[in-house]
Amino acid sequence: MTPMLEAADTSHISRHTASPTWLVVALACAGQFLVVLDVSVVNVALPSMRADLALSASGLQWVVNAYAIAFAGFMLLGGRAGDLYGRKRMFLVGLGLFTLASLGGGLAQDGWQLLLARAVQGLGAAVLAPSTLTLLTAAVPEGAARARAIATWTAVGAGGGAAGGLVGGVLVDVLSWRWVLLINVPVGAVVLAGSLRWLTESRAGDGRRLDLPGALLVTAGLGTLAYGISQTEAEGWTAAATLVPLAAGLALLGLFLAVEARTAAPLMPLGLLGRRAVASANAAMLVSGSAMFCMWYFMTLYAQNVLGYSPLEAGLALVPSSVAVLVGSKAAPRLMRRAGARTVAVGGTLVAATGFAWQSTLGPDGAYTTAIMVPGILMMLGAGLAATPLASLATSGAAPAEAGLLSGLVNTSRTMGGSLGLAVMSTIAAARTGGDGGAAALTEGYATAFRTSTGLLLGGAVLMLLWLPRRGAVARQVQ
Repeated sequence: MTPMLEAADTSHISRHTASPTWLVVALACAGQFLVVLDVSVVNVALPSMRADLALSASGLQWVVNAYAIAFAGFMLLGGRAGDLYGRKRMFLVGLGLFTLASLGGGLAQDGWQLLLARAVQGLGAAVLAPSTLTLLTAAVPEGAARARAIATWTAVGAGGGAAGGLVGGVLVDVLSWRWVLLINVPVGAVVLAGSLRWLTESRAGDGRRLDLPGALLVTAGLGTLAYGISQTEAEGWTAAATLVPLAAGLALLGLFLAVEARTAAPLMPLGLLGRRAVASANAAMLVSGSAMFCMWYFMTLYAQNVLGYSPLEAGLALVPSSVAVLVGSKAAPRLMRRAGARTVAVGGTLVAATGFAWQSTLGPDGAYTTAIMVPGILMMLGAGLAATPLASLATSGAAPAEAGLLSGLVNTSRTMGGSLGLAVMSTIAAARTGGDGGAAALTEGYATAFRTSTGLLLGGAVLMLLWLPRRGAVARQVQ
């Protein structure tokens, strides 16, 4: 029996010859690459988008936030839907929706059309992303092979975020900003065709219905909370436009927990959070994601707004750090076997914190090597080293019925942390500049954001050291 058939309820799996494991992993990673790429690829295109569609400053911010908030807010629903209705089916639905929304965004003639397309892209990504990890873990049995597969998935995802600046820069300089979205259409069509042919269907098969009340509450709660955070950049922390959605978001999340505690088939069984590995790894992802996600955003702005780089030059400047995150992700499984997942996660986080601390010393006339390349390598090498052990811990020992849910939690923690972190860091940077658009003021704002991220990462390292399971608890997964 194939590993995929062993990993899921065989009564709900399509009856045709299983595809090679490497092909399943490749298709899953391709879907993950598209999802993560679109979080960052638009950064270098924002000035062109604003000029072409006459977007306001707040509207421009929502080109990034509409995607990230919809992505994070619907993630749990996407993961649970994959468990109940089929991982392959949800992979195809999510990828199809994502591809169509990319076409709509690329053809947008007004700002609201672009923002709507970005939100629908995020919804498609939320359905697609949990299925990518679940298909992978179903195809590869627990052990060293799965650790390597997760490392590949992590590296591809991290590489997608890292490559966003380069890909976006090339497309904007050579073609136009529209192609940062339109490029997803042919790629998505190819992956859809391959997935229809080679992926095998599986689902948990427990016959339960989707917990719609829970799904709506958690989605509305996360989305409203994220909206409140994003409002802080324009309105400040004490304005009603900020406090009302923050309070409403927290209230909705509290109601979600109350509903989940009482429903017979909850979207998120609260007992899962009683598992040390699941709770601690997701908390660590939330904290580290809130610090690391902003790196690409601020590095791209620093390169263009302060150092005068073109979009293409800004993308090229980040290539070394893009390579570093891949190196860190691929090196992590070997280090995990020797030192344990917790040690590697803590060590990677400290390496990233060193890079962020270095980056916080940037100046308005910084040299490429010391102001972008070396600190960027340290930041992303550490990110790659930390992400693999955290993802392995968060999904270790998952039963088939829980696989999609835990995959959704992994992506939700990382993406929601990044979305909220970007909003907070943008507010901090804007407050430091005081509305001054000069190079010196912008540099000080960016430096303050990097200093704040350094503190978050150091706190995250302490959290991991104290809370993540010791080596013996996860050694079986990576042996």
